[in-house]
Parts: sequence; C-alpha cells; structure tokens
Amino acid sequence: MNHPIEQLEQIMAQLRDPEGGCPWDLKQSFDTIVPHTIEETYEVVDAIHNRDWPNLKEELGDLLFQVIFYSQLAKEQNLFDFSEVVESVNEKLTRRHPHVFSDVEFESDEQINANWEAEKAKEKAQIGKTEQSILDSIPNSLPALSRATKIQKKCAQFGFDWDSIGPVVDKVHEEIEEVMDEALQVSPDEEKVELELGDLLFACVNLARHLGANPEAALSKANLKFSRRFRAVEQHVAQAGRELGGCTLDQLEEYWQQVKRQEPE
Repeated sequence: MNHPIEQLEQIMAQLRDPEGGCPWDLKQSFDTIVPHTIEETYEVVDAIHNRDWPNLKEELGDLLFQVIFYSQLAKEQNLFDFSEVVESVNEKLTRRHPHVFSDVEFESDEQINANWEAEKAKEKAQIGKTEQSILDSIPNSLPALSRATKIQKKCAQFGFDWDSIGPVVDKVHEEIEEVMDEALQVSPDEEKVELELGDLLFACVNLARHLGANPEAALSKANLKFSRRFRAVEQHVAQAGRELGGCTLDQLEEYWQQVKRQEPE
C-alpha cells in the first residue's frame, strides 16, 4: 500500500490528467490557486482559535493539498516536484538549527536569532538575491497589521525603536489628534484623513508590539468577541418580538449592556 503522501500525490496527478481529469483542476494555475490558499490558511486559524481539533485536522489536510497542488503545477512545468520541496525544507531547518542538529552551542536567544538571520542572508546570496533595504524580505502581500509588525521589529533590530512605553503611548495620542484635525475640517480631504488613520493604526501596532501582544491576534479576538456579543443582541431583539432594523440605537445599546453584564468575569 502506498504511503498516504504518495497516494495524495497520485490523486493530484489524476485530477490534473488531461485525459479524464477534473475540468476545474485542469483550469487552475499558480495565480488562480492563491486565493484558495489564503482562505484555507484562515480556516486553519479559525479552527485553532475555536479549539475545534477534529476540524483542525481536516483544515490542515486542505492546506497540505494546496502545497501538493502547487508542487504538481511546478512538476508539469519542470520546475520542481513535491519531494524537492520536502528536501529543501529538511535541509534548511537542519542548517538553521545547528544547536539542535550539531555540536554548535549558543548562549542566548539573541545568538540563536542572529544565526538564523545570518543563514537567511547566506541563502539569498547563494541565489543571487541582494537586498537594497533591510525591509526587502518582508512580503508586500502580508495582512497590513502583520506587515506593520514585521517592519517595526526589523527596524528595532537595528536600534530604530523607543526603549520605553511612554513615547509609544504619546505617539498614539498624537496620531489621534492629527486624525481629528483633518476629519474636523470644514471640507475634510478624504485622502489625508485616510493617511492619518493609517499613521494611527501603525502607532497602535507599535503599542501592541511594545506590550508584547500580536496585533493581528488581538484584533482577531476583538472581532470574535464583538460578533459573539452582537449575535446575543440579535437574540434579545428577536425574543422581544422586534426587528433589528426597527430598534433605536438606545435600545440596541441597552441590549448590548445586558449582554456584557451576563458574560462571566
């Protein structure tokens, strides 16, 4: 019997077989699969946040299938195959962790991180990829909050960072004032307001980073909390025999406060 991974590769190859394969799979390319990969990634994250372990197993399988799909497309174009993908990551992980897979010893996390960055730089040099900026390695396609965090962390590694929380908080207040200065103009410039809002969000990301929090995770949890509370508000509205659109803001706010009071401490 074939190994499950080998069976999955065979299934993928059959789906892409011009003779009898799946019409949908045959139409796909690297670019068309990207949205599905992003969706599957977020479904994995949802399963973890919900502590839904049976669903996580399924979603991880779906995410693995994305890797197999890309590998099949690459194989068809004589670029690489799935075994080369696995060999590449095996080699990279072994080389980047000499303190685990060899006799090398590091005295601190800082030394481990420095070695990690040095190995990454060597990898880029070997393939002729040079960086004009320390920020070049940060993907543009990352969600904005995650990208902002990475930009700030990268700059902080080279000393461009505040060493206490006070100036960070002051910057948030400063950016709020600048947003309101633009927003309260007689004829607000929408583009300027948007730019100032971006600066405010960037400052909030910096505050989260200095507090040791992941802003993407924090906002995700806030979204979940708000959604849970609002669904409870909808239930209160329905139990009162009302329509959501027929309630005043004061009525909805009263239901909202009831929901908050009913939540466990």
